[in-house]
Amino acid sequence: MPTGATNKKKYTYVWVSAIILIFGIFAVYEITKRIKDDTVVSNDRMSGVSMQKDVGFILNEGKKRKVPPFSFLNQDSVMVSDKDYLGKVYVVEFFFTTCPTICPIMTKNLVELQNTFKDYDEFGVASFTINPRYDTPSVLKKYAEKYSITDKDWNLMTGNQSKIYGLAQEGFYIFASETEDAPGGFEHSGMFALVDKNGYIRSRSDAHGNPLIYYRGTITEKQGVNSEGEPQQITILKEDIKKLLAE
Repeated sequence: MPTGATNKKKYTYVWVSAIILIFGIFAVYEITKRIKDDTVVSNDRMSGVSMQKDVGFILNEGKKRKVPPFSFLNQDSVMVSDKDYLGKVYVVEFFFTTCPTICPIMTKNLVELQNTFKDYDEFGVASFTINPRYDTPSVLKKYAEKYSITDKDWNLMTGNQSKIYGLAQEGFYIFASETEDAPGGFEHSGMFALVDKNGYIRSRSDAHGNPLIYYRGTITEKQGVNSEGEPQQITILKEDIKKLLAE
């Protein structure tokens, strides 16, 4: 090969290497700057965990899923129904007062929501016990006092067990069961459902457009992630409550 051609090829390699180096330095600078300014989005931090931020409706056979009618006694022995929550954004849970595992964490997370939205008359919580034989209104009242539940629109409800289980499993598709071998004798989901002012169940969707449907209630914001690496969802629940309150 002629010497001129060799030199020309050498210079081409030099220029290509220089361009790659310049772009590499620029890319590192931009990423560093975004991390410093805290403008790195979820797709930058961890692939596959981003979510769409619109709070959409949950569809069931093409129809928006709505909370079915219910009516139960609360901790003050007052009958409360789904109609009492119309005009309010509220979070739904199924729990029991003697639960030795996830319920205390769920309750603390709900108290965190209570305190965050204490100035909003349109916010509430609906807690349904899955052990109504033990969780009478007076027991629920003591539980409310123990955990500093003060929101007038946070009802801890008890009543006919089959109706409560029907509401959980057929109304919200949230698992609840009386299981002898389970801790405390009952097994249930640690998820929260979010309901809008018109009684429709709402949630944001993941990056692929699939509805989240429920929010993890068993991991605190401070904890961040659980032992299985699942992230807390109380932060995004707060964000979605604010959006629905603004509707």
